[in-house]
Amino acid sequence: MNVLKLIGREKELFLNDIQKYKNELTKIVCNAKFLVLGGAGSIGSAVVKEIFKRNPKKLHVVDISENNLTELVRDIRSSHGYIDGEFATYALDIGSIEYDAFITQDGEYDYVLNLSALKHVRSEKDPFTLMRMIETNIFNTDKTLKQSIEQGVKKYFCVSTDKAANPVNMMGASKRIMEMFVHRNSTQIDVSMARFANVAFSDGSLLHGFNQRLEKKQPIVAPNDIKRYFVTPKESGELCLMSCIFGENRDIFFPKLSEALHLISFADIAVKYLQEKGYEPYLCSSEDEARSLAKTLPEQGKWPCLFTQSDTTGEKDFEEFFTENEILDMKRFKNLGVIKNELDFDAQLLEKFETEIEQMLAKKSWNKEQIVELFLELLPNLEYEDKKKYLDGKM
Repeated sequence: MNVLKLIGREKELFLNDIQKYKNELTKIVCNAKFLVLGGAGSIGSAVVKEIFKRNPKKLHVVDISENNLTELVRDIRSSHGYIDGEFATYALDIGSIEYDAFITQDGEYDYVLNLSALKHVRSEKDPFTLMRMIETNIFNTDKTLKQSIEQGVKKYFCVSTDKAANPVNMMGASKRIMEMFVHRNSTQIDVSMARFANVAFSDGSLLHGFNQRLEKKQPIVAPNDIKRYFVTPKESGELCLMSCIFGENRDIFFPKLSEALHLISFADIAVKYLQEKGYEPYLCSSEDEARSLAKTLPEQGKWPCLFTQSDTTGEKDFEEFFTENEILDMKRFKNLGVIKNELDFDAQLLEKFETEIEQMLAKKSWNKEQIVELFLELLPNLEYEDKKKYLDGKM
């Protein structure tokens, strides 16, 4: 499957920058020890592959999913083979005591890259999953940062999101607050981050869902009023590694994307996808019609599609990687932009946030409104509107 063609591009986005820094990147990686957290997900595995193929001294991968770790190892062995250094994977929860023991007994790394996250807007629909999002995106990042400082790690990298720039949903807001916690630790360790858009066909994404729908002979559903930028899994790995290795303290890397060249709707991708799979898209007017036709149309070389307008909580009309108040360096790289951050956090507000979340957890009682109110104290300009409609309520 030609992913670049499906997302409306002809060439890899970061090719020029990767080629320019090829020798320096390889030299640094092959002499360094790496720990990748959340390393078996779509972005994490892409990062692991970028590190692995440059022959690091040591590469440890931690992920909560033993199945994804198994596939990662099979994939790497089948495509890249082996390295001279140590390569090992660990099926651990970053928030667990077992992980803490692992770090205490090993912990000897030059670079720690944290790719673990709850990334779905749909995860904020209920107060319990929303709390897990806070623990994963914010507190686990803070915890692993502090452990990296204790272990003498040279550099810490973590992924933010384009949705952290002027956030309108709780997922984006959680990542923006994460950036504040990262700043708090940046006085004791060098940190860098990345904000980027949708990773095409990543696990759990709408485009990945297209593969599932075809396999299960179900309709393709996509919004026709939302246009997005996309990067390929390989590009996401390159972006993260470039930020980790070359980012200065508190830098946030992002892809330079052109609205004219790179913006495409989900519906347009669905059409291209089906055509590449050998099917003619057939537009339906309702869910019932689409479900019904899925039983017969594929045999005729057609596939039922339902393209609708988006009306769910947390959807942003457009994507942005930086705000008007952030200072940019657009000259250092050809296709990578860099946000240059001064130290920016309110220690008292962060401490209050931690304390109140801990109190909620201790009581085992909280609601979504309480969490939103707490977010607004840190992000007074958060434009969050709960429309009471969520993606799980749609086909």
